[in-house]
Amino acid sequence: MLADLHTHTNTSHGHHSAAEMYEGAAAAGLDLFGLSEHSPLPEEYACKLYVAAFPGNFRQFVQDVQALRQRELEREDRPLPLLGVELDWLPDYPRHMCRFLSCWPFSYVIGSLHYVGLFPVARPNTWTDGREAAYARYREYYEEMARMAASGLVNVASHPDFIKRASYDLFHAWLREEGSLDVVAGAVQAMADNGVIMEVSSAGLRQPFAEPYPCPAIMRLAADFGVDVCLASDAHDKADVGAGLADVARYARSFGFRFDTLPLRPDDIATRPAVLAQALDYLDGPLPRLRFSL
Repeated sequence: MLADLHTHTNTSHGHHSAAEMYEGAAAAGLDLFGLSEHSPLPEEYACKLYVAAFPGNFRQFVQDVQALRQRELEREDRPLPLLGVELDWLPDYPRHMCRFLSCWPFSYVIGSLHYVGLFPVARPNTWTDGREAAYARYREYYEEMARMAASGLVNVASHPDFIKRASYDLFHAWLREEGSLDVVAGAVQAMADNGVIMEVSSAGLRQPFAEPYPCPAIMRLAADFGVDVCLASDAHDKADVGAGLADVARYARSFGFRFDTLPLRPDDIATRPAVLAQALDYLDGPLPRLRFSL
């Protein structure tokens, strides 16, 4: 069973439409394909990468995915489309997040931290304020990740060390500092306590540092705390849909993980009985999950 539930379209800053990304999923041989566009941001958090029309285009994105799902629903030889979202965790805007999520029929919600305060953690050439400020930012990042995991709003914590993207060496230096892994462990413990799945993303393999998200130290913590994991590509291009999933599957298995755990209910994939039959177990509740062999 092959699934990729974290992908993006040209609604925000991807390169292709939902239909084109879907064809990428078909070419990759996926069984389940989730389109999980970014949530629109408040004005204070404007992302320079997003197309100008993004907030207003979100409705069209939802309609496009729903049309895809309707078209492909009964075609068992094709990937099953699913509507998800990548929610930006913005602790100063709880009403914004809750109101947004209440507006759309998402099958699952991926939670992400792209900002610490107003600081865009992945923007190049922004980590110029010194080691002390950077270390404080890493700490705040994981403290917020713990709060996100405990919020009840998200099913998945995505790319859990995305903050390393523009500060890789500095981030790993911080991880080696006394007490840093304890801070990260607080976030991982919150995932375990609240049934939030941790994403293992191949997107890091496409960066110059060629390391999955998250790094080995965080994978070991997740294994120790018994956190479930799911695999994803975070593709923004149709050529990257499903890319690297075999690599991150091997990576996850090397830490003892045995399941690819998807934030879905059986009803979400009922028209794919052959896929559903491969599910090893199902946990119901506010944060549902289906486990498949990794």
